[in-house]
This record gives sequence, structure tokens and C-alpha cells, in this order.
Amino acid sequence: MGVLLSTFWHRMFGTKEHKMVIVGLNNAGKTTILYHWHLGEAIRTQPTIGGNVEEVNFRNLKFTVWDLGGQESLRSSWALYYSGVAAVVLVVDSSELERLPLVKEELLKMLAHPDLLSAVVLVFANKQDVPGALGAAEISSALGLDTITRHEWHIEGCCALTGAGLWDGLSWVSERMKART
Repeated sequence: MGVLLSTFWHRMFGTKEHKMVIVGLNNAGKTTILYHWHLGEAIRTQPTIGGNVEEVNFRNLKFTVWDLGGQESLRSSWALYYSGVAAVVLVVDSSELERLPLVKEELLKMLAHPDLLSAVVLVFANKQDVPGALGAAEISSALGLDTITRHEWHIEGCCALTGAGLWDGLSWVSERMKART
């Protein structure tokens, strides 16, 4: 009887698990976002060589979050982590206008991967605190997000250092995950 009740309770109220990847070019703020979600605060980070993985619990959901290094030599290995991914978080440095075409190229290549066909996409327009940074609407236009029709997507302006916008973005992903169960 206890096992039956425990199973019922877990299915009804327990934590649902989802795999998420955080990607973007180097120095976009991926690791800062991961640790803000994981620890609730910004921590000093170093450039990621390879990747980091942490569990993030939010609104009765458990996300296994893979933060993948964004250096050019590492981007070709991103696809190794796509199996079972429910959500992709693309972090864009909104102050690096000259790298937006490269971000767009990487995004389109990633979204064409068969393992990501059912993944939702959250784009963080990070570093909104930097003078001259493009806003979320401008980043959306530069990346051609309106042409993405095979994936649910959302763009959120944020500042990884202060946490502004990070929980709003995670809330959007959480709502999408809850709608799927």
C-alpha cells in the first residue's frame, strides 16, 4: 500500500525531469546563468573548457542543465549532448553586434539537428546592462527568430550578473514543459 501511495504521490506532485542545454558563443554568459539558476546568485566564472552540468529545481520540475563551451573548437561537439534535450537555451552577448551572424549560423545549424526537433528554444539577449547593447527585439530580428516555425521559441532580455530576466526565461521553459506532461 505504501509503495502504491508513494508512486501516486510522485506522479501527481513529484518533480518532473527534463534535459536542457545552454549554448552560445564564448563569453556570452552561459555559465553565469547556469550558476545563477543553480545557486541563486552570480559567481565569478572562468571560460568553460568542455562543459558543466548541474541540476536546477524550479516549480516542481528538475532540469539537468548542460552548459557547453562556446569556443569555436568546442561547438562541433555540441551535438553529442542533444539526445533527449527538451529545451535549448541560446545565450547571446547583446553587445557584440559583429558576432550576431555567427550566432545565427550556429542557431540554424543546431535547430536542424534531428535530436532537437521537439525542443523548445529560449534565447537570452544577455548583457542588457552594457551601453550600446541591442534589445531583445533587435536581437530577435538579427537572428531571424520569426522564421523559426518548427520550434516554440521565446526571447528574453537579461543580465546574467544581476539575474534580471533569468527567472522569467526559466518560467517560460517550465510552462512549456508542464504543458507537455
